Amino acid sequence: MSKSISGFSKLSKSKKIDWIVDTYFSNKEAAKIILKQYWNTNEKLQQLHDEFIENTITNYYLPLGVAPNFLINDVLYTIPMAIEESSVVAAASKAAKFWLDRGGFKAEVISTTKIGQVHFKYTGSYNKLNSYFNFIKPQLFEDAKHITKNMEKRGGGILDIDLIDKTNDIPGYYQLHATFETLDAMGANFINSCLEQFAKTFKENASNFPEFTHDDSNIEIIMSILSNYVPECLVRAEVSCKVEELDEGNNISPEAFANKFLQAVNIAEVEPYRAVTHNKGIMNGIDAVVLATGNDFRAIEAGVHAYAARNGKYTSLTHASIDNGIFRFWIEIPLALGTVGGLTGLHPLVKLALEMLNQPSAKELMKIVAVAGLAQNFAALRSLTTTGIQQGHMKMHLMNILNQFDANEVEKNKLIEHFKTNTVTHSAVVEAIENLRN
Repeated sequence: MSKSISGFSKLSKSKKIDWIVDTYFSNKEAAKIILKQYWNTNEKLQQLHDEFIENTITNYYLPLGVAPNFLINDVLYTIPMAIEESSVVAAASKAAKFWLDRGGFKAEVISTTKIGQVHFKYTGSYNKLNSYFNFIKPQLFEDAKHITKNMEKRGGGILDIDLIDKTNDIPGYYQLHATFETLDAMGANFINSCLEQFAKTFKENASNFPEFTHDDSNIEIIMSILSNYVPECLVRAEVSCKVEELDEGNNISPEAFANKFLQAVNIAEVEPYRAVTHNKGIMNGIDAVVLATGNDFRAIEAGVHAYAARNGKYTSLTHASIDNGIFRFWIEIPLALGTVGGLTGLHPLVKLALEMLNQPSAKELMKIVAVAGLAQNFAALRSLTTTGIQQGHMKMHLMNILNQFDANEVEKNKLIEHFKTNTVTHSAVVEAIENLRN
């Protein structure tokens, strides 16, 4: 039976595990063995992982795979991907190989502006507030100099600060809406530190502004926080070729394939039920690279899906066209990524992943990640409009089913051979295992 505990965070890792095991598991020794099996035998490396978060009891592993043959702006990449889902890496690799012989992927960063806001309440005269904002704005920049100094040396910093009136949404609600350039850092800590300094300066100086009466100067800071919605931190990736070069080898003509592909994208543009699954497939590729390179995939997910609904209806992140015999397929998405700071300088596998990508700048990583998303979507739509998604996916999923039933190497080899010419379903695999064992 579950029970509460006081002072859990102060316990040693060993004591934390003892409590977890005693409280939640019937086979205590087996649970303890599993938890300890995933510790790293290198004590220094294990301590590093323990200190990433609080209350660590073990490590949770995900496979790190690679997708080779990505030609991006005429540079060849092997892209690292951390993900547990069957067929994602295979699909990305297949798409990369397909476009390798057709000119590869083209990508460009459109903009890199990031957003942060100070949210506050004010019930006095807007005109007086606006006058105060214009008066204090230079001081907001000045008081943040100790935070921005190093970033400015590298060419980044605070771009601008605006006063936003949101009183139509909530009475008395205003924002200081700030824009930032953070270069190769994702910049969350930098942005939040600047925002908290803005809030302090804005609040503390209000009482000394000559135009304010006592009531006018009553500014209540609600919170200061960056936004993970970054519609002005955009990257575009594209592939294109002549329609006749879309030779599928799936008993479908290039023209028929191109038209079916275009219709599939059009459906995702107008049908939210399809668009969500369509975009989820894109994020399979994006999240896997974001995670492998030590970036925040939750922030990326939130910002990307908000962008997909920016016009009031959730829609496809990718688009396609056929003009004058040329097939084009592209994506334009917001990606706030970093290649310095955070886990990028701490996690050994993140360091290797970035080195594998030739130590990219944040802009270069934006391009690589966008391409991974586009490739994933191309592979999915290619399957959906030709053979169907399950044929390839279930063959990749076969190994998971075999492992669920503790198949040995001989059994695996025989069943893999069997399902080369038979349809993979869970029930079919179970039946085949039982027949083999009987």
